[in-house]
Amino acid sequence: MKIALIAHDKKKPEMIALAVKYKDCLEKNELYATGTTGKLVGQATGLNIKCLKSGPLGGDQQIGSMIADSDLDLVIFLRDPLTAQPHEPDVNALLRLCDVTQTPLATNLKSAEIMLSALRNNEIEVKK
Repeated sequence: MKIALIAHDKKKPEMIALAVKYKDCLEKNELYATGTTGKLVGQATGLNIKCLKSGPLGGDQQIGSMIADSDLDLVIFLRDPLTAQPHEPDVNALLRLCDVTQTPLATNLKSAEIMLSALRNNEIEVKK
């Protein structure tokens, strides 16, 4: 399964903690991430992550392109709803693409934990 990991700056510690907690599940999958998130998660966990550009520098758009091409099976995007993002149109486009393509999307820690727990326990299988 191909999984994308994205986190706004204030949510990066949560993403790292999530990846540590679910490392056994994540390491069985092909991981992609926006630049800084991927670097930090990779350093903390040793997971093999293909890092794209930083979100504001086009990484969100790269992930969006993968979603549009049905190249991702699951997106975990820990968003910071309380901080304005300079690349908000890119963020909204990515979320819209997930809805259009029926790509499972977690935008907060609890929904991400539910998805990864179900994946870990072989309770869900995402196929397009």
